[in-house]
Amino acid sequence: MIAKIAFAAAAISAPVLVSSPAQAGPGGAGHGHHEETAYGKPGDPKKPARPVSVTMREMDGKMVFIPALIEVKRGEQVRFMLRNSGVLDHEIVLATLEDNLKHAKEMEKNPDMEHDDPNAKRLAPNKNGEFVWHFTKTGEFDFSCLIPGHREAGMTGKVIVK
Repeated sequence: MIAKIAFAAAAISAPVLVSSPAQAGPGGAGHGHHEETAYGKPGDPKKPARPVSVTMREMDGKMVFIPALIEVKRGEQVRFMLRNSGVLDHEIVLATLEDNLKHAKEMEKNPDMEHDDPNAKRLAPNKNGEFVWHFTKTGEFDFSCLIPGHREAGMTGKVIVK
C-alpha cells in the first residue's frame, strides 16, 4: 500500500518536475527591459516608491485589473503590489500599447511563455507579487494580461503619466 501511494505521488508530481514553461520578456527569449524605455525604466527597490495595489481577477464573465486606470507623476517611482484573486493564472505587462499588442501575438504562438521581467509579472491564483517601475516620461501607457484570450476578455488598463 505504501509503495502504491508513493508511486501515485511521484506520478502526480512528475509533470511539475519535468515541465518548465518558457520564460521570456515582452519581446522574446532573454529580452529584458533593463534600460530606459518609452514608458520609463526599472525602479530601484532600495529607493522610496509609492505603493499601488493592483488586483487581477475574473468577474461577471470578464477578466479585469482593479484599478484599470493609474495616474502617476513624471519622475515618480511606483511599487506595483500585485494580487491574483482569480481562479486562473494572470499576468501584468507594462509597456506601450503598440508593444503589448505586438507581444500578444507572440503569446498566441507560445501561450506558456511567462514574464518575470522588471516590467512584468505572472501570478498563479491566490498569489502576490510586485515590481518597481520608475516613470521617467509623460504619456499614456498600457498594462495588459497577455495570456491568450485574457486581454480580449477585458484584462487591460492604462497608466497616465503627467
